[in-house]
Amino acid sequence: MILRRSFWHAVETIHHVVYFAPDAKATFEQVGLKGTWMGYFASRSVALGTPGPEVVIAAFHGFAPRMVHRALPSAWAMASRDDILEARYELARRTIAPGFEGVDVPALATGLQSALPGLQLAGRPLAAGHVGLPVPEDDLGALWHAASALRELRGDSHVAVLTAAGIDGVEANVLAVAAGLAMTGQQQLRGWTDEEWEAAAARLRDRGWIDAADAITEDGIAARTQIESDTDRATQAAVSAEATRHLASVADLAVQASKQIVAAGIDPTGH
Repeated sequence: MILRRSFWHAVETIHHVVYFAPDAKATFEQVGLKGTWMGYFASRSVALGTPGPEVVIAAFHGFAPRMVHRALPSAWAMASRDDILEARYELARRTIAPGFEGVDVPALATGLQSALPGLQLAGRPLAAGHVGLPVPEDDLGALWHAASALRELRGDSHVAVLTAAGIDGVEANVLAVAAGLAMTGQQQLRGWTDEEWEAAAARLRDRGWIDAADAITEDGIAARTQIESDTDRATQAAVSAEATRHLASVADLAVQASKQIVAAGIDPTGH
Protein backbone atom coordinates (compact mmCIF):
# COMPACT_ATOMS: atom_id res chain seq x y z
CA MET A 1 0.00 0.00 0.00
CA ILE A 2 1.32 3.44 -0.96
CA LEU A 3 -0.04 6.70 0.38
CA ARG A 4 -1.23 9.08 -2.31
CA ARG A 5 0.46 12.44 -2.69
CA SER A 6 -2.92 14.06 -2.02
CA PHE A 7 -2.63 12.83 1.57
CA TRP A 8 0.77 14.45 2.03
CA HIS A 9 -0.52 17.68 0.51
CA ALA A 10 -3.42 17.54 2.97
CA VAL A 11 -1.23 17.26 6.08
CA GLU A 12 0.94 20.05 4.65
CA THR A 13 -2.12 22.28 4.44
CA ILE A 14 -3.32 21.39 7.94
CA HIS A 15 0.14 22.10 9.33
CA HIS A 16 1.37 25.17 7.51
CA VAL A 17 -1.63 27.49 7.75
CA VAL A 18 -0.44 28.43 11.23
CA TYR A 19 2.39 30.41 9.62
CA PHE A 20 -0.08 32.53 7.63
CA ALA A 21 -2.49 33.23 10.50
CA PRO A 22 -3.29 36.95 10.76
CA ASP A 23 -2.59 36.90 14.48
CA ALA A 24 0.64 34.88 14.32
CA LYS A 25 2.93 37.89 14.87
CA ALA A 26 0.86 39.17 17.79
CA THR A 27 0.62 35.70 19.33
CA PHE A 28 4.38 35.26 19.53
CA GLU A 29 4.99 38.84 20.57
CA GLN A 30 2.78 38.16 23.59
CA VAL A 31 5.32 35.61 24.84
CA GLY A 32 8.27 37.93 24.21
CA LEU A 33 9.39 37.37 20.62
CA LYS A 34 9.75 40.22 18.14
CA GLY A 35 8.52 40.28 14.56
CA THR A 36 6.99 37.82 12.15
CA TRP A 37 10.16 35.97 11.23
CA MET A 38 11.47 35.53 14.74
CA GLY A 39 8.12 33.97 15.59
CA TYR A 40 8.35 31.70 12.56
CA PHE A 41 11.90 30.46 13.05
CA ALA A 42 11.55 30.02 16.80
CA SER A 43 8.15 28.33 16.72
CA ARG A 44 8.97 25.91 13.93
CA SER A 45 12.41 24.95 15.27
CA VAL A 46 11.40 24.80 18.95
CA ALA A 47 10.62 21.09 18.47
CA LEU A 48 14.42 20.66 18.29
CA GLY A 49 14.92 22.41 21.63
CA THR A 50 16.63 25.79 21.38
CA PRO A 51 18.86 25.21 18.34
CA GLY A 52 21.45 27.60 17.03
CA PRO A 53 21.05 29.25 13.62
CA GLU A 54 23.31 26.80 11.78
CA VAL A 55 21.10 23.86 12.77
CA VAL A 56 17.98 25.68 11.59
CA ILE A 57 19.61 26.78 8.33
CA ALA A 58 20.49 23.16 7.64
CA ALA A 59 17.07 21.77 8.59
CA PHE A 60 14.95 24.41 6.83
CA HIS A 61 17.23 24.53 3.74
CA GLY A 62 15.47 27.21 1.71
CA PHE A 63 16.11 30.36 3.73
CA ALA A 64 18.99 32.79 3.37
CA PRO A 65 21.25 32.26 6.39
CA ARG A 66 21.15 35.95 7.30
CA MET A 67 17.40 35.72 7.93
CA VAL A 68 17.88 32.93 10.44
CA HIS A 69 20.78 34.69 12.16
CA ARG A 70 18.59 37.75 12.72
CA ALA A 71 16.15 35.61 14.71
CA LEU A 72 18.33 33.02 16.43
CA PRO A 73 19.72 32.55 19.01
CA SER A 74 18.24 35.84 20.26
CA ALA A 75 14.74 34.34 20.41
CA TRP A 76 15.72 31.83 23.09
CA ALA A 77 16.69 34.64 25.48
CA MET A 78 13.42 36.47 24.87
CA ALA A 79 10.87 33.71 25.41
CA SER A 80 10.83 30.32 27.10
CA ARG A 81 10.58 27.15 25.06
CA ASP A 82 7.43 26.08 26.90
CA ASP A 83 5.73 29.43 26.23
CA ILE A 84 6.60 29.28 22.54
CA LEU A 85 5.25 25.73 22.25
CA GLU A 86 2.01 26.58 24.03
CA ALA A 87 1.51 29.73 21.95
CA ARG A 88 2.08 27.69 18.80
CA TYR A 89 -0.54 25.11 19.71
CA GLU A 90 -3.08 27.74 20.68
CA LEU A 91 -2.47 29.58 17.42
CA ALA A 92 -2.86 26.33 15.49
CA ARG A 93 -6.13 25.43 17.20
CA ARG A 94 -7.64 28.86 16.53
CA THR A 95 -6.46 28.90 12.93
CA ILE A 96 -7.54 25.46 11.74
CA ALA A 97 -10.76 25.04 13.74
CA PRO A 98 -13.01 26.75 11.13
CA GLY A 99 -11.87 24.26 8.49
CA PHE A 100 -12.99 21.19 10.42
CA GLU A 101 -16.76 21.60 10.37
CA GLY A 102 -18.31 18.20 9.70
CA VAL A 103 -14.93 16.42 9.92
CA ASP A 104 -14.58 13.58 12.44
CA VAL A 105 -11.75 15.23 14.36
CA PRO A 106 -11.32 12.45 16.98
CA ALA A 107 -11.05 9.80 14.26
CA LEU A 108 -8.56 11.83 12.24
CA ALA A 109 -6.49 12.64 15.32
CA THR A 110 -6.42 8.99 16.36
CA GLY A 111 -5.50 7.76 12.89
CA LEU A 112 -2.65 10.23 12.48
CA GLN A 113 -1.31 9.74 16.00
CA SER A 114 -1.44 5.95 15.67
CA ALA A 115 1.00 6.15 12.77
CA LEU A 116 3.72 8.07 14.58
CA PRO A 117 5.34 5.09 16.35
CA GLY A 118 5.78 3.46 12.94
CA LEU A 119 7.85 6.24 11.39
CA GLN A 120 11.53 5.77 10.56
CA LEU A 121 13.10 8.97 11.84
CA ALA A 122 16.77 8.46 10.99
CA GLY A 123 17.98 11.46 9.01
CA ARG A 124 14.70 13.31 9.61
CA PRO A 125 15.42 15.77 12.43
CA LEU A 126 12.36 18.00 12.25
CA ALA A 127 10.00 15.03 12.14
CA ALA A 128 11.85 13.43 15.06
CA GLY A 129 11.65 16.63 17.07
CA HIS A 130 7.90 16.87 16.57
CA VAL A 131 7.28 13.20 17.35
CA GLY A 132 9.18 13.70 20.60
CA LEU A 133 6.97 16.54 21.79
CA PRO A 134 4.22 15.86 24.35
CA VAL A 135 0.92 15.10 22.62
CA PRO A 136 -1.82 17.62 23.47
CA GLU A 137 -4.75 16.12 25.34
CA ASP A 138 -7.43 17.65 23.12
CA ASP A 139 -8.32 16.12 19.76
CA LEU A 140 -7.64 19.20 17.65
CA GLY A 141 -4.27 19.77 19.29
CA ALA A 142 -3.33 16.10 18.91
CA LEU A 143 -4.40 16.21 15.27
CA TRP A 144 -2.24 19.23 14.53
CA HIS A 145 0.71 17.75 16.41
CA ALA A 146 0.57 14.58 14.30
CA ALA A 147 -0.01 16.47 11.05
CA SER A 148 3.04 18.60 11.83
CA ALA A 149 5.24 15.56 12.46
CA LEU A 150 4.08 14.00 9.20
CA ARG A 151 4.54 17.22 7.25
CA GLU A 152 8.09 17.54 8.55
CA LEU A 153 8.73 13.88 7.70
CA ARG A 154 8.10 14.59 4.04
CA GLY A 155 9.91 17.91 4.32
CA ASP A 156 13.01 16.25 5.75
CA SER A 157 12.87 13.67 2.96
CA HIS A 158 12.52 16.46 0.39
CA VAL A 159 15.60 18.26 1.72
CA ALA A 160 17.56 15.00 1.52
CA VAL A 161 16.51 14.56 -2.10
CA LEU A 162 17.37 18.16 -3.00
CA THR A 163 20.79 18.03 -1.40
CA ALA A 164 21.53 14.64 -2.99
CA ALA A 165 20.75 16.26 -6.36
CA GLY A 166 23.15 19.12 -5.59
CA ILE A 167 20.39 21.72 -5.29
CA ASP A 168 21.11 24.35 -2.66
CA GLY A 169 18.57 26.50 -0.84
CA VAL A 170 18.44 29.41 -3.25
CA GLU A 171 18.42 27.14 -6.33
CA ALA A 172 15.48 25.23 -4.88
CA ASN A 173 13.56 28.48 -4.60
CA VAL A 174 14.44 29.70 -8.10
CA LEU A 175 13.36 26.38 -9.57
CA ALA A 176 10.11 26.39 -7.58
CA VAL A 177 9.28 29.88 -8.85
CA ALA A 178 10.05 28.87 -12.44
CA ALA A 179 7.78 25.85 -12.04
CA GLY A 180 4.94 27.97 -10.62
CA LEU A 181 5.11 26.19 -7.28
CA ALA A 182 6.07 29.11 -5.05
CA MET A 183 4.27 32.10 -3.64
CA THR A 184 4.57 35.57 -5.14
CA GLY A 185 7.65 37.34 -3.79
CA GLN A 186 9.43 34.10 -2.91
CA GLN A 187 12.87 35.69 -3.27
CA GLN A 188 12.04 38.36 -0.72
CA LEU A 189 10.17 35.97 1.57
CA ARG A 190 13.19 33.69 1.80
CA GLY A 191 15.68 36.54 2.15
CA TRP A 192 17.85 36.09 -0.95
CA THR A 193 19.59 39.09 -2.52
CA ASP A 194 19.31 39.89 -6.22
CA GLU A 195 22.91 38.78 -6.68
CA GLU A 196 22.33 35.44 -4.96
CA TRP A 197 19.11 34.85 -6.89
CA GLU A 198 20.69 35.62 -10.26
CA ALA A 199 23.74 33.46 -9.52
CA ALA A 200 21.44 30.55 -8.68
CA ALA A 201 19.43 31.15 -11.85
CA ALA A 202 22.66 31.07 -13.85
CA ARG A 203 23.55 27.71 -12.34
CA LEU A 204 20.13 26.34 -13.24
CA ARG A 205 20.51 27.66 -16.80
CA ASP A 206 23.82 25.82 -17.01
CA ARG A 207 21.90 22.65 -16.12
CA GLY A 208 19.35 23.44 -18.80
CA TRP A 209 16.52 23.59 -16.27
CA ILE A 210 15.46 27.18 -16.92
CA ASP A 211 15.83 29.34 -20.01
CA ALA A 212 17.12 32.87 -20.54
CA ALA A 213 13.78 34.27 -19.37
CA ASP A 214 13.93 32.12 -16.20
CA ALA A 215 11.05 29.97 -17.42
CA ILE A 216 11.25 26.27 -16.69
CA THR A 217 12.37 24.07 -19.59
CA GLU A 218 11.34 20.54 -20.47
CA ASP A 219 14.48 19.29 -18.75
CA GLY A 220 13.59 21.39 -15.73
CA ILE A 221 10.08 19.94 -15.63
CA ALA A 222 11.55 16.46 -15.81
CA ALA A 223 13.96 17.31 -12.98
CA ARG A 224 11.18 18.69 -10.79
CA THR A 225 9.03 15.63 -11.50
CA GLN A 226 11.93 13.37 -10.54
CA ILE A 227 12.52 15.33 -7.33
CA GLU A 228 8.88 14.92 -6.28
CA SER A 229 8.85 11.23 -7.18
CA ASP A 230 12.06 10.65 -5.24
CA THR A 231 10.59 12.56 -2.29
CA ASP A 232 7.49 10.36 -2.41
CA ARG A 233 9.62 7.24 -2.36
CA ALA A 234 11.90 8.48 0.42
CA THR A 235 8.89 9.46 2.51
CA GLN A 236 7.05 6.19 1.97
CA ALA A 237 10.20 4.29 2.93
CA ALA A 238 10.02 6.01 6.32
CA VAL A 239 6.47 4.78 7.02
CA SER A 240 5.98 1.20 8.18
CA ALA A 241 3.25 -0.98 6.70
CA GLU A 242 1.21 -0.67 9.89
CA ALA A 243 1.63 3.10 9.99
CA THR A 244 0.63 3.28 6.33
CA ARG A 245 -2.59 1.40 7.13
CA HIS A 246 -3.40 3.85 9.93
CA LEU A 247 -2.82 6.83 7.65
CA ALA A 248 -4.69 5.33 4.70
CA SER A 249 -7.70 4.75 6.96
CA VAL A 250 -8.03 8.51 7.57
CA ALA A 251 -6.58 9.86 4.32
CA ASP A 252 -9.99 10.88 3.00
CA LEU A 253 -10.72 12.77 6.23
CA ALA A 254 -7.41 14.63 5.94
CA VAL A 255 -8.11 15.57 2.33
CA GLN A 256 -11.63 16.70 3.24
CA ALA A 257 -10.27 18.92 6.00
CA SER A 258 -7.57 20.40 3.78
CA LYS A 259 -10.11 21.25 1.08
CA GLN A 260 -12.32 22.96 3.65
CA ILE A 261 -9.35 24.92 4.98
CA VAL A 262 -8.64 26.20 1.47
CA ALA A 263 -12.33 26.90 0.80
CA ALA A 264 -12.58 28.87 4.04
CA GLY A 265 -9.72 31.11 2.91
CA ILE A 266 -7.50 30.00 5.79
CA ASP A 267 -4.68 28.92 3.48
CA PRO A 268 -3.53 31.86 1.31
CA THR A 269 -1.38 29.58 -0.85
CA GLY A 270 -4.52 27.81 -2.10
CA HIS A 271 -2.83 24.40 -1.76
